Amino acid sequence: MNNVKRSKILLATFLLAGVVVTLFSFYPKNDKLFSIAKNLDIFASLIRELDSYYVDEIDPDELVTVGINAMLAELDPYTEYIPEEDSDDFRMMTTGEYGGVGAVIGNRLGINMILMPYEGFPAQRAGLRVADELLRVDTVQVVDKNTGEISALLKGPANTEVEVEVKRGEDTLTFNLTRKKIVISNVPYHGMVDEETGYIKLSDFTTNASTDVIQAVQALKANGATKLILDVRDNPGGILKEAVKIVNIFIPKRREVVKTIGKLESVNATYATELSPIDKDIPLVVMINERSASAAEIVAGALQDYDRAVLVGRKSFGKGLVQSTVPLSYNSQVKLTTAKYYIPSGRCIQAIDYSLKDEEGNGKSVPDSLRIAFKTKNGRTVFDGAGIEPDVEVDSRSFAPITYSLVTRSLIFRFANEFALSRESIPAAREFEVSEELYHEFVEWLQDKEYDYVTRVEKTIEDLERYAEREKYFEEIRDELASLKERVTHSKEQDLITFKEEIKDALKDEIVSRYYYQQGIIEGSLDTDAELTKAVEILGDTELYAQILSPKLRE
Repeated sequence: MNNVKRSKILLATFLLAGVVVTLFSFYPKNDKLFSIAKNLDIFASLIRELDSYYVDEIDPDELVTVGINAMLAELDPYTEYIPEEDSDDFRMMTTGEYGGVGAVIGNRLGINMILMPYEGFPAQRAGLRVADELLRVDTVQVVDKNTGEISALLKGPANTEVEVEVKRGEDTLTFNLTRKKIVISNVPYHGMVDEETGYIKLSDFTTNASTDVIQAVQALKANGATKLILDVRDNPGGILKEAVKIVNIFIPKRREVVKTIGKLESVNATYATELSPIDKDIPLVVMINERSASAAEIVAGALQDYDRAVLVGRKSFGKGLVQSTVPLSYNSQVKLTTAKYYIPSGRCIQAIDYSLKDEEGNGKSVPDSLRIAFKTKNGRTVFDGAGIEPDVEVDSRSFAPITYSLVTRSLIFRFANEFALSRESIPAAREFEVSEELYHEFVEWLQDKEYDYVTRVEKTIEDLERYAEREKYFEEIRDELASLKERVTHSKEQDLITFKEEIKDALKDEIVSRYYYQQGIIEGSLDTDAELTKAVEILGDTELYAQILSPKLRE
């Protein structure tokens, strides 16, 4: 047997045994500690016996990691083990910083490629573009590597060199890049929607999120903004203290923003605003949706509880749990749930109770009958237990099956690639439009492409046929079903006309991204975003805005 591997197993067993002995010394005082000690002893014995007797060689690191992850999965989705080799990725997630070239890579069409260079960083400055196919990183051929392996090759200490070879169209190109410290902004875009309304897209809550938002607010006000929209849609959350500081931009100091309450006294805390606000009066809309979570919900919920902003969109995710990172042996860590957070009205918006599991082991939603009513500062009724509910709900945009097929089959992606190879520039992101001529070019390009799909009506008829056969009605309605099927059979050519406008929007997003990157995608969609249009409408109607925030005016 490999001596190094045996040493690892013996060391792990020795350490576990040490823990067991320590815990056994507490046994007379604490039955729970005895139970922990007993089970650790069993676990150490099991690993030792597996290594001795199992028919094949085992990898102790892999086996123990699988066991740890399976154990933590029994608790909740947010408690996770972070081994030493993943610490850099975890640091990047929490700080937004890493050493590298500044590009998102991924696999599309079975090809490893650049999906998005970050503007202003080495990859973009060197000339790498969206859809460049990755062939080589330094001396390593990466065509058959997974994206995780390629990402690791591209990352490294700041000011070190890396050579990247890519295929673009029919050309093979080589780029020499100098890695830099990459700091990803939490605000990928801010700008004026109209002459009075400023818009801020907040995508994360990593280090400096509040600074990014403050700078955006100040820049917009300097440009004449007298109303603001803060967009936290699709924001998964992050650092709690950054959420508190962002609320403080709009709320006076010494106001409670959130409380954390857990099993240990050390995790119980009250977080309040500490500074004078930048603007406590400017009319404000916060946009949320079903993917707004954690810190994003603290910001939206606290501003709603103080009646400081109108919330527009759809009900948020409902994550009211707080995670803390605890160091473990050998530079590993565990991120574990230590508390629940409660926003100023007193409500916890956690939507899933992970202490109650269904038959498949999943947590259960909090039933409506157990949700409790709370009051905002002005006396509006809000509820706990199911995320943050918007003051003005806007249905999510649904796309036709043809649009979905064109996107998922990467046909719009491929057309945008070819478009960008043949055109050096396009108008500004918000000004660029897919003309009738360009749309016709796209339709012609599709002629030899496969993008068949089933419409919702066709799917309904298929379901009806299946149920009719199961319940013995099929023979009676066979002719009617056949006639109905013939009448609703879709025409791709007709669908390309019927759903032209939404297909144009998808084309615009892809094309704009080739020239103006992530910021361009956001800016280019400002005039076609239904939720944003509703937010602007509310801010433009002073009476409606006040009415939404006051229960008395609503009566």
